[in-house]
Amino acid sequence: MGKLIRLELFNFKSYKGHHTLLFGDSYFTSIIGPNGSGKSNSMDAISFVLGIKSSHLRSSHLRDLVYRGRVLRTSTINQDGSASAPATNGHVNGDGDHGDHGEDGNTQSQSERHDPKSAWVMAVYEDDAGEEQQWKRTITRQGVSEYRLNNRVVTAQQYNEALEAENILIKARNFLVFQGDVEAIASQSPRDLTRLIEQISGSLEFKAEYERLKEAADEAAEHQNYSLNRRRGINAEIKQYQEQKKEADNYARKADERDQAIVTHVLWKLFHFQRVIEESGAEIQKHQEELKEYRRGVEKYERSLEDAKKEQSKVGRDVGKTERAIKEKEREIEGKENALIPIDEKIGLSQKSLRTYAAKVDEIAKERDLQSTVVNRLRKDLDVVGKAEARWEADIQQSEKDKGRTLSEGDLQEYNKLKEQVTTQTSSVQTEAVTLRRQRKTDEETVDNLKEKVDTTQWQIEKLREALTEMTQRAGEGTDKVRSATKEIEAKKKEFNKINSERLRAAQKQTELDEKLQDVLRALLEADDGRRQSEKEVRMKETIATLKRIFPGVRGRVSELCKPKLKKYGDAVSTVLGRHFDSVVVDTERTAKDCMQYLRDQRAGVATFIPLDTIHVKPINSNLKGMHPGMRMAIDTIEFDSHVERAMSYACGNSIVCDDLKVAKHLCYERGVEAKAVTLDGTVIHKGGLITGGRGPNDHNARRWEDSDVENLRKLKDNLMAELAALPKGYRKGTMEETLQGELTGLEQSISYNRAEVKALERNKTDKQKEIDFIQRQLKDYKPKYEERARQLAGLNANLQQVEDAINKVEDQVFSAFCKRLGFANVRDYEAQQGSRQRETAEKKLEFTMQRTKLQSQLTFETQRLQSTKERIKRLEERSQRDQQLLADLETEKSTIQNDLDVLNAELEQLREQLEQQKTKYAKRAEKVAEQRREVQKRSRSVEGTLKLVSGLEAETQRNAAGRYAILRRSKLEEIHIPLTSDSNPLDGLPIDELLQADPDEMDVDVDPESSLVQLPAVQDYGIEVDFDELEDDLRENSDEKLEEDLQERIATLAGELEKMAPNMRAIERLEGVESRLRGTERDFEEARRAAKRAKDDFQSVKERRFELFSKAFAHISEQIGQVYKDLTKSASLPLGGQAYLDIEDSDEPYLDGIRYHAMPPLKRFRDMEHLSGGEKTMAALALLFAVHSYQPSPFFVLDEVDAALDNANVAKIANYIRDHAGPGMQFIVISLKTGLFQCSEALVGIYRDQSANSSKALTLDLRKYQ
Repeated sequence: MGKLIRLELFNFKSYKGHHTLLFGDSYFTSIIGPNGSGKSNSMDAISFVLGIKSSHLRSSHLRDLVYRGRVLRTSTINQDGSASAPATNGHVNGDGDHGDHGEDGNTQSQSERHDPKSAWVMAVYEDDAGEEQQWKRTITRQGVSEYRLNNRVVTAQQYNEALEAENILIKARNFLVFQGDVEAIASQSPRDLTRLIEQISGSLEFKAEYERLKEAADEAAEHQNYSLNRRRGINAEIKQYQEQKKEADNYARKADERDQAIVTHVLWKLFHFQRVIEESGAEIQKHQEELKEYRRGVEKYERSLEDAKKEQSKVGRDVGKTERAIKEKEREIEGKENALIPIDEKIGLSQKSLRTYAAKVDEIAKERDLQSTVVNRLRKDLDVVGKAEARWEADIQQSEKDKGRTLSEGDLQEYNKLKEQVTTQTSSVQTEAVTLRRQRKTDEETVDNLKEKVDTTQWQIEKLREALTEMTQRAGEGTDKVRSATKEIEAKKKEFNKINSERLRAAQKQTELDEKLQDVLRALLEADDGRRQSEKEVRMKETIATLKRIFPGVRGRVSELCKPKLKKYGDAVSTVLGRHFDSVVVDTERTAKDCMQYLRDQRAGVATFIPLDTIHVKPINSNLKGMHPGMRMAIDTIEFDSHVERAMSYACGNSIVCDDLKVAKHLCYERGVEAKAVTLDGTVIHKGGLITGGRGPNDHNARRWEDSDVENLRKLKDNLMAELAALPKGYRKGTMEETLQGELTGLEQSISYNRAEVKALERNKTDKQKEIDFIQRQLKDYKPKYEERARQLAGLNANLQQVEDAINKVEDQVFSAFCKRLGFANVRDYEAQQGSRQRETAEKKLEFTMQRTKLQSQLTFETQRLQSTKERIKRLEERSQRDQQLLADLETEKSTIQNDLDVLNAELEQLREQLEQQKTKYAKRAEKVAEQRREVQKRSRSVEGTLKLVSGLEAETQRNAAGRYAILRRSKLEEIHIPLTSDSNPLDGLPIDELLQADPDEMDVDVDPESSLVQLPAVQDYGIEVDFDELEDDLRENSDEKLEEDLQERIATLAGELEKMAPNMRAIERLEGVESRLRGTERDFEEARRAAKRAKDDFQSVKERRFELFSKAFAHISEQIGQVYKDLTKSASLPLGGQAYLDIEDSDEPYLDGIRYHAMPPLKRFRDMEHLSGGEKTMAALALLFAVHSYQPSPFFVLDEVDAALDNANVAKIANYIRDHAGPGMQFIVISLKTGLFQCSEALVGIYRDQSANSSKALTLDLRKYQ
């Protein structure tokens, strides 16, 4: 292998201009230099020239790799755009790799400094033949890359191919270790290690194609399986339809035998119906002649009976008229009596209100008298104060005359002169004294005002508390009255309820029964109670009722013993039950035989019996439950008693009820459910796949459920009417009940009034209490202010006294001679003689004024209270007058109503006497009618006997005619081909819904009673004549029920065999369609199989190629990792070194899972990477890097500060390893700051920063000369 000789840079990152990094023939070169010099930029240059993208070179765009001049804060920008170094020796310590980003506020823009617009890096490489190759990559002015080989422009792909020819793999990047790569490898996960090996091996290029082909192979295999399963399903269908075809042929033969048996049975029944009709007609004609004679004897007595009834009816109308008049009078009397009740209540309330008003007026009058006394006393006190003040003023005037002194003019002049002298000496002190006196006067007024407020407030609080106490007492009295009245009401209510309970119970019971009866009648009306039932149904009901009376073991018909849980299941359940709908459930087989014998003896028809003890009930298939949310078992849709559960299970079997035909088809045809499926509208899908049409809304059996409900409603109506008839008649309220009602109303009014009064007192108490609280808050506010002002006034008086003492001292000195001459102790005595009397007079006047003001305020308050009390008395007297007037009006109204009641009672007595007379007369007429009726009944017995015989024959004729019509109708509906004579009308002309009781086209005519009593029953044959030639003679002669059972048993046997067969009649048609589908499916399957094989082969080819590349690389690296780690970790003291190995997690497809890297440093056990120390992780990561590089090694290996996290011992181990392995075929270029590493290298490339040129520069030193 060759080696890298030199690296040339031009304007690349921190290298301005052209620079050369010379490696020469050294195989171990170290690039050193201080931080910020641009060491790592040389690593970026090597990476750049070898085709690494700019995003991996700490730059976002290629333009960022072009040199940019970095300007220092203290540098000077020259005119040519260069920067001059500062005068000082300081420099900026920055890594050169940041120089291409540094643009701050002190840096000029690139265009302003004329920075270069392009850059290039060229690597000179010497191959094995000794020839030099120049690899050059340029960043053009347009910011794009240009590649050159030996100065020849090539494409990027050609450039990469040239590098790969020298085993320099750009995609793997196994020849470059950047800063931080060692730490990243040490902390990577097992899957990251797998991806690294995939990159090195080249298997990563097949990853996308591998995943795409794998997905395509899985999809093709899934499609093949789908086609295979589809082919298998169609083969199974073909086999099933072939078997169904055989069943269908056998089914057709059996169906012909069953149809012939049905025709024989129908001919037998029609023959015997025709015979009975002809015999019954002859008997009826015979009895008609007898009825004529009996009829003439009855008519005579019937006319007498009609006359008696008319007379009775006339008297009855008179009785009814009188009874109505009595009821009308009673209603009027009851209305008048009811009108008296509220009047009595109002009279009682008015009287009580008058008593209450009188008591309140007396109570308030006492309060008014007390208040009047207080007002008079206050007025007297006010007069006394006025007189005392007048007497005091007269005494003062007389005293001034008696004690007055006079001074000479000279004494006054001397006094004034001396006074001026004092004023001059004490001017400042007197000014202060004047100020203090003025302040004292103001404070005294404030204190007096506050004291008056405190006194007034305390007096108001006392008055309000007295009023609150009075209100509390009145409220307590009112509460006691309410409590007493409440107890009295409870007692009277108990008495009232006791009297009224029976009437209320009877009325409530009658109301409930009336409501229930109305509901029942409404339900009967809605149920169309007028529906007509066929004669056969009536006869069957009568027969079943008779069997229940005779044989206790008869439970009833299936239709009567069960009922659909929901109305929507009616049609479906009727269809499921089918022929068992009218079957009779009995306890034992013996009971069934006895019932059949009774029916034969009485010729009461035919019935099917289900004995509970001998029927064979097949267990219900539990797998059918829950197969579909729209399906449920038929047995689960009906309600029945538990004692007939076996019969219901036998009748329903495994039949299922589906919501619609879609659900039924899904279950029968797609899910393969072998059970009879019935939809809610009556459509049936049989086990063999046949579908019979649904039933209409007029289905006979479905309406039978409603018939049972109607019958129950009729019974309920009869019971309710019987209960209503048994109830006692209503009666009017008694006098005691009315009196109690009035008293209760009065007490309730009294309670209402007292509660209102108590409530008003409580509100007033609340207001009073709020007023007291407000005044107390005012008192709390006034009292501290008063006390504070009083303390301030006392202090002010003390200060004033000190000032006055100082003034008095000066006055005593100045006025000493003057006072001694005039005989005064001091000048103040002189001034007192002149001024004290005036002050005393003013104070006394103020005292009188305050007393007069206080008395006047109290008088005003008490006068207002007295006026308010008088107004209350006035309002109460007005209310009392209104109630007295109302009481007089009520008494007048009561008297008027009482007079009307007396008149009505007298009229009622007259009507009752008249009613008694009319009832006596009506009883006589009723007795006469009863006597005539007995005579008619006596002579009608013979007629009734003959009519009964005729009615029986007619019924027999109608029954047989109905049976004949039912057989013909059934033959038409079920398409039974019975033989007809040549003159007969076709069976298609038979009407389906025709009634046999009367001819709808027959005109109603009047019948002469003398000529005929009974008309021959008209039997409609519709022109259909049956040909009985095919009927054998023994069947014509025998009409026994046993024979019919044999015929029906033959039909049932054949039908049972057909039902068990349940063939698919469309099997042949479906078989052809399935065979056609099979051919298409075969073609699809072959295409899917071939496509799956192609996809599998393509995927397997890519998988093997990817596995081969990955396994080859992994085997090599795994083999090398142990020796490399041992060489890196061994030392003189530990010559064996450590151990390391790679553990693959998935041996089949290792690139899909992780690879674990385990290392065991010397004297330690095996651990995963995350459990190693920092230095151990770095050594293990370097071992992995060297092992990876050994697979398809490049001619040189560039390491950027891989020893940064290692101690000196580990650095020495790395240096020894590189020195030992450096040589031809392996060139190491190491960027390092550790002396222990670069001192072992063969050559040094020093990188330094030239601040004057603002560029990184390089020097090369060959160390082999010094080793």
